[in-house]
Amino acid sequence: MEAEIIVVGGGFAGALVATVFGRAGYDVALIDPHEKYPTDFRCEKLEGYRFEILRRLGLSECVSRISTHMEELWIARFGWLLDKVPFHQGSFRYEDLVNAVRAQVPNAVKRYVSWAEEIQPSATAPSVRLLDGSEIKGRLVVMASGLNWSLLEKLGMERELLRKCHSITLGFDLQRRDGLEFAFQGLQYNAERVGDDVGYITLFRLERTMRANLFLYMPLKDPRVARFREDPTQALEALLPRLARLTGPYQVVGPVKIRPTDLQTTRKVEADGVVAIGDAFAVPCPATGTGTLKVLTDVERLREHVPGWLASPGMSSGKIAAFYADPLKRACDEASLAYASRLRWLATDTGPASHAHHWARFVSRVAKRMLRGLRRLRPGAPNRPERFAKSA
Repeated sequence: MEAEIIVVGGGFAGALVATVFGRAGYDVALIDPHEKYPTDFRCEKLEGYRFEILRRLGLSECVSRISTHMEELWIARFGWLLDKVPFHQGSFRYEDLVNAVRAQVPNAVKRYVSWAEEIQPSATAPSVRLLDGSEIKGRLVVMASGLNWSLLEKLGMERELLRKCHSITLGFDLQRRDGLEFAFQGLQYNAERVGDDVGYITLFRLERTMRANLFLYMPLKDPRVARFREDPTQALEALLPRLARLTGPYQVVGPVKIRPTDLQTTRKVEADGVVAIGDAFAVPCPATGTGTLKVLTDVERLREHVPGWLASPGMSSGKIAAFYADPLKRACDEASLAYASRLRWLATDTGPASHAHHWARFVSRVAKRMLRGLRRLRPGAPNRPERFAKSA
């Protein structure tokens, strides 16, 4: 069995690679143990610029079709509503996102419903051995295997753990106790107290429900996390007692999914004929919202490098190093890591610098809203749409 490009892993990253290069006419093989991607608690929304990259990759329409769209975001801090800004966002269940992209994989792409047992690096003919012992040979192996570190370790790559349980993400549905609808499409509600290990909670419509993602910076065994397993409504009220000012009386419904994230990256990543992307290269903090941006950037940069690689003989690690050194990829990776550290510091630090930052953001957000209001009052002021909001 042979293919030019062998993709290991059929999650978001792998499905993107198989689709993009399959559409470009390359001989592609996609390996994943699931015929249909299973339920998984991971990314549940995409914001404006991610859709722009999807558009450039030719995949924005299929993702848009399975998304619940919103166009306005409320921003609150210290229990006060500070602003309402235009903010395009699409929400979905992660498995729906992956399966929507998988549905775009061309029929010409060879699919193998199997586990990849071992990768054999080679500058001329890297190969992948499947669970049944069969082997696929190719010119390039794209590792989009997520957290399957065993495959990477067999290649001599090393996982570097930057911080154990860097953050915890909780996902659940919210509804009003009085049966009324929430007044907002989306809400970003920041921590009420400085240094209490709470990042923020984001609320967004997902089909007919209000979905919540809560980001915490505390040990997994912390009693505050345990309370979400016992009485999630009470646990949320204890962490964010003023949230009900904006939501109205609420209750947590359905199961609470809890996902700890270890912040990690891969060292000694150079291997002949093999390139690692997405979580297989570095695992970001979900609170930053940069996970999908990193994946999309990796795939877009691969699309620039691979044609040149395949146009000449061989696939040495020196040739592939151009991808890891790509300025746009490196900038995206470095910004994601720096943002992860900053968000954790803001949630856990109790010093004067952290206090000053929180209050500066409070004042800045109020000032921006007031200035926009004053501009609208000017005679003859154009009614221009506002730019998408950045993180509050």
